[in-house]
Amino acid sequence: MGKEILISGAAGFVGTPLTKLLTDRGDTVVKLTRGPGGDGSIHWDPAAGELDAAAVEGFDSVIHLAGESIAGVWTKKKKHAIVESRRAGTTLLAEALAGATDKPESLINSSAIGLYGSRGDEVLKEDSGVGEGFLAELVRVWEESAQPARDAGIRVVNLRLGLVTAQSGGMMGPMKPAFKLGVGGKLGDGEQWWSWVTLDDVVRAFAHAVDNPALAGPYNVAAPNPVTNAQFTKSLGHALHRPTFLPAPKFALKTFAGEMADEMLLTSQRIDSSKLVATGFEFSDTELDPALERLFS
Repeated sequence: MGKEILISGAAGFVGTPLTKLLTDRGDTVVKLTRGPGGDGSIHWDPAAGELDAAAVEGFDSVIHLAGESIAGVWTKKKKHAIVESRRAGTTLLAEALAGATDKPESLINSSAIGLYGSRGDEVLKEDSGVGEGFLAELVRVWEESAQPARDAGIRVVNLRLGLVTAQSGGMMGPMKPAFKLGVGGKLGDGEQWWSWVTLDDVVRAFAHAVDNPALAGPYNVAAPNPVTNAQFTKSLGHALHRPTFLPAPKFALKTFAGEMADEMLLTSQRIDSSKLVATGFEFSDTELDPALERLFS
């Protein structure tokens, strides 16, 4: 018998294929949306603190994906919107679920490896601690905002996603056009570790977290074999049949993207996902070259 699952951000980059996977296997998915609702979806407005607690009763699991996009230049206003969308949205949802008479078994919360900050060659596990920088503080607040659900006995899982790789969207949004034009190359010195993961495996990880009651707390979701940025760009160029001889120097990246360049493009995060693997999860894409060849063949 299928599960009843509520998803915020169901129309987004991860939410769209995740909704398809869950419905294809027989689950019923209800969308939590900022739209008017009334079409089988449930309306909420995190900024205004609006969510009818009675409407979130009775679900088997809740998956929380919604949040302001981190893409673009990080102005003071943009950074405030990024943080508040996650703090307010997660807190509102967690408190509503905590107050429900018929609580869900689990709240599966999207998170990110940005929590660790830039750590060079250090192998990062779930207990590696919070790093420095805007993203590290953002993810700390994001994960802590789910505490009301945890206090109410709901199983809370924080899936810390690596650099999500797909045919389009995610990290490919800004990268693919340049590479297709033949002007792609390593970023900075290219020595920073990029812990990638395919969108297919991300979607499967969320379903795995829903299905396995033993999962609780944080789990890294990144392919078992991270690569350096130089290796990633070389493999991407090969998959797209384009040269990769035009590196982007650090000063140019910082001039163009400011703080975002430091924390997303030049940061080094060598992620270990063995904790998730130990729960029985198997990554479909473990090596970068065949993964990119499959995506762009």
